[in-house]
Amino acid sequence: MSCSGIYSVINAFQSYSAETQLMTQRAISLYIRKNPFTEESKVYGNNIKTIFNLDSLKIQKDKSEIIYNQNDNFSYLPFTIKKIHDLSPFIRTQFAVDSDQGLNLEFTVKMQYAANVAQSMLFLLIALTLILVVAPFISLKSTLKKASDNVTDAMSRMVDQFIKTDEQNKQLDSSIADGAVSTIYPSIVRLNSFLRKKQKEIEDSALEIKFQAYKDSVTELGNRNMFIEYYGANIEDANKASFGILALVRSSELQLINQTRGFQKGDEYIKDVSNLIQKVTGTYSTSQCFRINSSDFAIILPNLPLKEAEKIGESLQSKFTEYQQQTELSSIANTGMVAYETKKPLSELLALVDTAISLAQSKQTNAWHLQKASDVLDNVSASFGNQNWKQVIDDVLENSRVKLMLQTITPTNRSTKAYSEILARFKTHDDQILPTASFLAMSEKQGKISHVDRLIIESAIDSIKNKNLSEKSFGINITAHSAHNDQFLIWLERLLLKNNNIAAKLIFEISEFGLQQNIKASKRFIDMIHRVGSRVTVEKFGIGLTSFKFFRHLKADFIKMDASYTRGLEEDKNNQYFMRLIVDLAHRIGVKVLAEGVENQEEKHIIEQLCLDGAQGYYIDKPRDI
Repeated sequence: MSCSGIYSVINAFQSYSAETQLMTQRAISLYIRKNPFTEESKVYGNNIKTIFNLDSLKIQKDKSEIIYNQNDNFSYLPFTIKKIHDLSPFIRTQFAVDSDQGLNLEFTVKMQYAANVAQSMLFLLIALTLILVVAPFISLKSTLKKASDNVTDAMSRMVDQFIKTDEQNKQLDSSIADGAVSTIYPSIVRLNSFLRKKQKEIEDSALEIKFQAYKDSVTELGNRNMFIEYYGANIEDANKASFGILALVRSSELQLINQTRGFQKGDEYIKDVSNLIQKVTGTYSTSQCFRINSSDFAIILPNLPLKEAEKIGESLQSKFTEYQQQTELSSIANTGMVAYETKKPLSELLALVDTAISLAQSKQTNAWHLQKASDVLDNVSASFGNQNWKQVIDDVLENSRVKLMLQTITPTNRSTKAYSEILARFKTHDDQILPTASFLAMSEKQGKISHVDRLIIESAIDSIKNKNLSEKSFGINITAHSAHNDQFLIWLERLLLKNNNIAAKLIFEISEFGLQQNIKASKRFIDMIHRVGSRVTVEKFGIGLTSFKFFRHLKADFIKMDASYTRGLEEDKNNQYFMRLIVDLAHRIGVKVLAEGVENQEEKHIIEQLCLDGAQGYYIDKPRDI
């Protein structure tokens, strides 16, 4: 429109100029014929220039003499028209001739008014063009913003509907897209697929990183972090009720192997223990096994009853014993087990299973112990964990909170003199009885067991003195830790020498497993006991691997068969044969054989037939106050 308008204005101006110039030419030609030339050429030329509004005028006389010449060079033209004229001249030189007078005129018409009008029209046209062009741009911003808002709203509704449909797992189709944005719906679908793919890749990568961070490098089992996360998600914080068994297996020889054979052998040992555990627990499809520190393995056995847990304990002990015979180690591992249920805090459960480990270690090589809740929490306090066991033990030692009881060992023939075993029970500040096995295990774990043994021995001697019981014989249990402690031996020897009349009536009971730990130290202990006039009983005899070696190295006065041999003895011919063999061998070297755990008449009768020297158990006599 702008170009067309400019062309029209210029074309109109040119047409007007051409017509005006033609008319002026005719008029000048008529004028010079009617007005002859005079001698005053200047006046004559000025009159013509003025009358006909000329810009330039040149008059020649007889084609040789120029009598008038004046030119203003289009100085009147406006700037715009002058530039147009320079490009395409539209004011041209005109000619007028009078042959009679010999005049020849060259002139250009002055088009000032027309030029001004043309320039004004051009300016008006340009102004209108600018208005028509700029005006839409002024309103374009608001128009585009409105259009953008409409598209944004439509896309937002479509995306919301898309997400809602996708979350509900409904079939996606283009009907959820508004018409304004329906064309980008396929792109949204492709973007959704791409993001899902990337999300899956990120999740897989995160799981791989987490697996590597939660994996033990030696055994390829989950580590402590994975164990804690698994327990929290599936047991402690689970919404669904569950129960099962938590087992803790402690590799007892790792530190020794690392120190004597090197860390590579230690890693091989840990791998072998891990493989043995997985062989036993792998038959339970829901079992989970973790290595939670350098020497400990945690096993979670969901939905497993206590009876089945006992089978697992026996299987683990059997596997560890077989491996021990192959490797010539003194032991392999001990196992502690405890039942769990939903919402049970892990800290409390670990305290219980740690106590179970301590109890298992006090039994025999590669032993296991199933810690029942009532064993530790019965009548005392549900808060007895590792944190306050130390306070309880210190309180017992500082205030001598020990209660002594007696259980008689009845001789099976008249020629045998038996004795009564002194049993210790420990009390809280409010006179509640603590679980004895747990108390002793935790005392040993915290390095207080020798102090506990001192308390029991001193209390027993004081009771014998105060109640005038020095004519009877009494058995006192002592731990291997104390028996192998040189300072304890010095203290005990001085105490017994000081009370030599009572020392002759004391029999110190120590487990076969404890004596096996250090044969030389055990021999020193037994020699000292005999030196002061006391005697020694090896209790829990028959469950170790080297029972017969004791007759060559250690000269005990009594051996007390483990209760496992007594249980069901009337039907177990193998146990009867073994006990008869032990009795014959022991009697040849002057050692008396006792049986514990006698709970019925049939067991007592078989024991008498096998010629054992004494019997102990609830059927014979129940523990009573001293």
